[in-house]
Amino acid sequence: MAQQKTILRALAGETLPTPPIWMMRQAGRYLPEYRATRAQAGDFLSLCYNPELAAEVTLQPIRRYGFDAAILFADILLLPQALGADLWFVTGEGPRLSTITTPEELGRLKPVEEIHDTLNPVYETVKILAQDLPKETTLIGFAGAPWTVATYIIAGKGTPDQGPAHALKAENRPVFEGIMHRLTEGTIAYLSKQIEAGAECVKLFDSWAGSLEGDDFTEFSIKPMQRITAALKQKHPGIPVIAFPRGAGTKYAGVHAATGADCVAVDDGVDAAWVADHVQKDGCVQGNLASAHMVTGGQALVDETRRIRDALSGGAHIFNLGHGITPEADPANVQLMIDTLRGG
Repeated sequence: MAQQKTILRALAGETLPTPPIWMMRQAGRYLPEYRATRAQAGDFLSLCYNPELAAEVTLQPIRRYGFDAAILFADILLLPQALGADLWFVTGEGPRLSTITTPEELGRLKPVEEIHDTLNPVYETVKILAQDLPKETTLIGFAGAPWTVATYIIAGKGTPDQGPAHALKAENRPVFEGIMHRLTEGTIAYLSKQIEAGAECVKLFDSWAGSLEGDDFTEFSIKPMQRITAALKQKHPGIPVIAFPRGAGTKYAGVHAATGADCVAVDDGVDAAWVADHVQKDGCVQGNLASAHMVTGGQALVDETRRIRDALSGGAHIFNLGHGITPEADPANVQLMIDTLRGG
């Protein structure tokens, strides 16, 4: 069945008459059924580490909308937690981590081979999904890219400009590079286990790639993603990889070749027509409807969905948002997007 799954066909470079669709953060707070399951779990991390409930929230948007792919429900910060960082979530504010900014703190991180004790529930979730998803639905595994995860563990939280990570990069390059190396190797091990458990493709989210300038973009966003992609493809021949260096702007051009990824996901800061000319010529692209349309809906949503679909109709394309859907989105607008894409 694998070759008949539309997502995998697009990832293999096939141009389809209607692009397959899934949506970043499609399992999330905009859905009442998600909120109910999260309440049952008790808190966000408990939900991530409960295989039955994590599988349930992954399946909810598939049942409701019939997306062509399901993405594993987890969080990019589970890996640093598995490496030994403390992780907790502050209601209304987001994640908090114990910081790693010194050689001593770096030295206290666990070896990569010890992460799986913590992450085994995630692999169990993948196994459940591989069994329970509809046969036509592709299962996507994922991880945060090393630069983005590093920004959180250096600052201890999300920051508007990733300033602490940039400062450490400038002031203590050995520690910064040590963090990046541990995260890169950990990500390879983490995604490899997801693939072994049943993930059919994987995605690397470099959410803060856009704050890297000049050679740093190549050195700390592109090269780690290339290392991860090459290692995964060596161990799991044929596994498709999606790279998402969000905020890359014109630097999206060339990302296929530089990373070895099968698909480049693009945010809504670049125009779909530009993407067709400069990125899609090298392979499958994913994106890039602005997530605000999921809140506002209406004719603008219909028009923009059609425009993006048509602009990228000349090559392999997976329709998606340019960023994750937000909690205030209207579930009816998601259905309108899907209906427009598939029917109008």
